Amino acid sequence: LMKKIIPHSRPSLGAEECAAAVKVIKSGFLAQGAETAGLERDCASLVGVRQGAAVSSGTAALYLALRALGAGPGREVVMPSYVCSSLWHAVKLCGAAPVLADSDPETFNLDPVSVKRSFGRKTAAVIVPHMFGLPAHVREIARLGVPVVEDCAQALGARSGGRRCGSSGAASVLSFYATKLAAAGEGGMVLSASEKVIRRVRDLRAYDGLVPDEPRFNFKLTDLQAAVARVQLRRLKTFLARRAALAREYGDLLGGVVGLPRQEDGRIYHRYVVILPRKVKAEDVEARLERRGVCARKPVFRPLHLHVACRGRFPGTEKAWQSALSLPLYPEMTAAQCRFVAAQLSKVLKGC
Repeated sequence: LMKKIIPHSRPSLGAEECAAAVKVIKSGFLAQGAETAGLERDCASLVGVRQGAAVSSGTAALYLALRALGAGPGREVVMPSYVCSSLWHAVKLCGAAPVLADSDPETFNLDPVSVKRSFGRKTAAVIVPHMFGLPAHVREIARLGVPVVEDCAQALGARSGGRRCGSSGAASVLSFYATKLAAAGEGGMVLSASEKVIRRVRDLRAYDGLVPDEPRFNFKLTDLQAAVARVQLRRLKTFLARRAALAREYGDLLGGVVGLPRQEDGRIYHRYVVILPRKVKAEDVEARLERRGVCARKPVFRPLHLHVACRGRFPGTEKAWQSALSLPLYPEMTAAQCRFVAAQLSKVLKGC
């Protein structure tokens, strides 16, 4: 047994991030300012949209994007069940009703057929995450005639059909949480080609000097976080290349052992999620790997339809939840660590 655990995720922070943070601290200006405005321009340019509005977290970004698109009491927002609960919280905070849809158990992305079945007269928007870095069917879902919010928290830098993920919906959101592709501890971004949407988000993210004509909150990002995030964006291409190299290494080692992630042009690897053999429980494999020095995780803690009252059936989601396992993947991971993880997974599965 190994005493030192190979972590599931780890941010890649170095001297350049430290220097950027120190520069902000020495300036004496820590709140939302020039660095935050620079991050907004950087993200809009990277994704290929007109403008961005930086906010305090990815969840805040979802909430504000939905508010800007008209989600609220008496309206519904369609979203996957197979996703982290931040989406559900954002919808509920708007006062809208979450309507859950099923996902494809091989891609882990929203099933457009299930989305169509979930539509109704009250539907205000659909949240479409690009799960683990694999582009989802955004344009197909957008053709249904309801605004799409692209959740790009796991897909910064991915492409689909020659376009950057985040540039096809009515709005898109990013996260700069510590485990994300560009990490600043916390932080989020709303992006849109619509000036009206961004203007509304900026109006809602603060309350100082504004008439209290509606509920507001402080959702602003600080220049300290923005400065670190800007450095991370400059390093993103290198990060993604390293993640892709590790994914190829995993693929060479685990082909025939587990189901491998879907290969598509333009995808990136925020997570390396494999599909375990039938009747093998992901939580059992996770526990056995931990004893062997590997921190693997079920990529979604628990589908939302198992937590909250909802209508419909979710066979794809339940299959994904039972069979998917996320292996360690981060830019500073070594090839030797990658081989060790693959070897331990193979040994564990032989004993199942």
